[in-house]
Amino acid sequence: MSISDLKSAVPDYAKDLKLNITNVLTSTSLNDQQIWGTALASALSSRNAFVIKAINAEAKEKLSAEAYSAAKSAASIMGMNNIYYRFAHLSGNEDYLKLPARLRMNIIGRPGVDKVDFELWSLAVSAINGCGMCIESHEKQVAAGGISKEGIQDAIRIASVMHALAATFDGEDALAE
Repeated sequence: MSISDLKSAVPDYAKDLKLNITNVLTSTSLNDQQIWGTALASALSSRNAFVIKAINAEAKEKLSAEAYSAAKSAASIMGMNNIYYRFAHLSGNEDYLKLPARLRMNIIGRPGVDKVDFELWSLAVSAINGCGMCIESHEKQVAAGGISKEGIQDAIRIASVMHALAATFDGEDALAE
């Protein structure tokens, strides 16, 4: 499984995604670890096995063992945090924001990679999961860590394409049944 396999499987009606796959996986604002960690965390968060397998095959080659594990951890922890904090924010009841979350989040403090990279991956996953409170928090951390607006945009572009690919393949699978 490879990016090439992924591109060739994209249906004709989604040809813009096929063109965007390669474009978003190159950046002058992000390094390879940031790009491929974002791609892996985003693919995992988008939950389509085909997209996950294709991105995983390349990410394993491009990421250190520590970065590979941290990208998976970002997808995992944000899967939990985005639900919790989105509820706390959207409920309209400020009392929830004052209560301790009482959820373990040790990986955020010690991700095993540069903190800004982990925050970038967490930002991308938060964008996919639609948690405004998390997006705001992680964007501030990433910007404070030195990632430019263009770099942040590149990470979100990666997330958007991974999510769109997952939705496309999920739709195709449902139509085939």
